[in-house]
Amino acid sequence: MASGKNIYVENINDIPTPRGKIELVERKGIGHPDSVADALAETVSRALCKMYMKEFGTVLHHNTDETQIAAGKAAPRFGGGTIVNPTYILLVGRATTDVIQNGKLNELPCTPTALKAAHGYIKETFPNVDPDADIILDAKLGMGSDDLTGVYKTSGVLANDTSFGVGYAPYSITDRLVLETEEMINSPAFKKILPETGQDVKVMGSRVDNKLTMTIACAMVDRYIPDKTHYAAAVEDLYNRVNENALNIIDKSGEDIDFKLEINTGDNYDNDVYYLTVTGLSQEMGDDGSVGRGNRCNGLITPYRPMSMEATSGKNPITHIGKLYNVMSKLIADDIAAKVSPEVEVKVRILSQIGKPVSQPLNCSVQLVSQEVDAGKLNKWKSEAEQIAFDWLDNVDKVTNLIIDGKVRTF
Repeated sequence: MASGKNIYVENINDIPTPRGKIELVERKGIGHPDSVADALAETVSRALCKMYMKEFGTVLHHNTDETQIAAGKAAPRFGGGTIVNPTYILLVGRATTDVIQNGKLNELPCTPTALKAAHGYIKETFPNVDPDADIILDAKLGMGSDDLTGVYKTSGVLANDTSFGVGYAPYSITDRLVLETEEMINSPAFKKILPETGQDVKVMGSRVDNKLTMTIACAMVDRYIPDKTHYAAAVEDLYNRVNENALNIIDKSGEDIDFKLEINTGDNYDNDVYYLTVTGLSQEMGDDGSVGRGNRCNGLITPYRPMSMEATSGKNPITHIGKLYNVMSKLIADDIAAKVSPEVEVKVRILSQIGKPVSQPLNCSVQLVSQEVDAGKLNKWKSEAEQIAFDWLDNVDKVTNLIIDGKVRTF
């Protein structure tokens, strides 16, 4: 155990998840309602952080992790449909809305800052959405309670909750295929090639032994699709490009994978059932969204790996364990995996206590899962893992800065 940090490293003699019989991995793309909620919550948090730092040189208490999306109503049709009722988005959370300086009350522009940041994200990210007409954007940011804001008023950074964060590394071939497929489809370069594809892209990977099936649901944008024939051709084009990219990833990995791809399996051309949308987002009709119901901070949903139910996006990056420890756990796991062996599955879990220093968790558990039996290697890995965990916990501010600068993902 590392002195003062309660770090426990253990070697687990077992089959790592990527070598197990079954693996399931999911990613909700950037246009999924839950991901939109995550993105807006995080965008607002970062905007508030920058506003606070500009005004006071430090980040003040806030949490914007309760953003809600209520679906609208749309009438998609080949050649271009219409939005009947706009989507309603409510930015909800707590923030430091006023500060007393030299006996004078200074009120802060928290709500305008939040609305401007959210509007900018929507406009920049979703080109088929008119943020002024297709969406009703609202914000309700109230002052935080004294018992939680109090952790900002003490010396040192103290945890605002008794909670835990988890992470693992490295990514398996299933992880990589799911993540990189969604990122490719939603890249600006791909949209120039195939604008018919919307941003609401959900990817599910299922591996049984070496047989890997990837199922994709991709919203299609009606204004670029004049008829049924064009729709079918666009889906076929999408299939061919995704399949080629996936086979390239598999080939470079050196894995023996029997790959199968299926796209928009809910379509039924004979019955005129198509995944057709006006904006490329399913939130335009029928699908609501909430922060924390989608991807974890590694960008994936992984039922065969350790996961936290905490929402990472929107929580403050100074004291909120639900954010800091989830992000830090992944960073620790990544560094350990890079240091030891790609055959080792690294699992990290960090637990806090409210009011205690963030840099000194109640415990930090690191598990190194492998079938290695060489005692020398195992002891070396344990020592390296402990030092890496210690260094990250001793430099919590690095994690905070990475979050504020947008250099780590939260969904």
